[in-house]
Amino acid sequence: MSAAAAAAAAEPAEPVEPGDTPSAPDPPAVSGAETLHGCPVGDSLGAAVVHCNRDQYLDLCSALKADGYALPVGVTGVDYLTHPGRDLPEGIDAERFEVVVELLSLTDRARLRVRCQVPGDDPRVPTLFGLWPGTEAHERETYDMFGIEFQGHPDPSRILMPEEWEGHPLRKDYDTGHIPVQFKEAPS
Repeated sequence: MSAAAAAAAAEPAEPVEPGDTPSAPDPPAVSGAETLHGCPVGDSLGAAVVHCNRDQYLDLCSALKADGYALPVGVTGVDYLTHPGRDLPEGIDAERFEVVVELLSLTDRARLRVRCQVPGDDPRVPTLFGLWPGTEAHERETYDMFGIEFQGHPDPSRILMPEEWEGHPLRKDYDTGHIPVQFKEAPS
């Protein structure tokens, strides 16, 4: 045990009041940063968010893994077809789709969200499977529901909808269809 670790262990812990939860420290790479690996950092309801364009996506995620973000909690998509004028940091071009990756650093007890802009006319991004194999099913779900392709994915088939299904149900322009309601005649 180092001298600093021994000194820290010898100090009495601050008392925790009932109902209080100790807060985890921010990871050093994000705390107070305006950019992270060349991408703008923002805040969304107290959560750190890194914005990137598609060409920065894989390099950013590789650098974040090297920073200690070892666990991808989820990968999903967002369709902004009906909300194109959202606020994004300078240098980030608003596109129709976003791929959102939630990362967790177990050593720093910190979360970080990556929001990658994906154009609607070419909805493709590189797969994160080579970095985090656990993203395999999440990327398949995102493809299935939003039609965003993950280039280099080992199994790009549908996972929720039948293979012959046409379209992607969570796209804003997906026809929801309807079944007409048939009423019985009222009793006399």
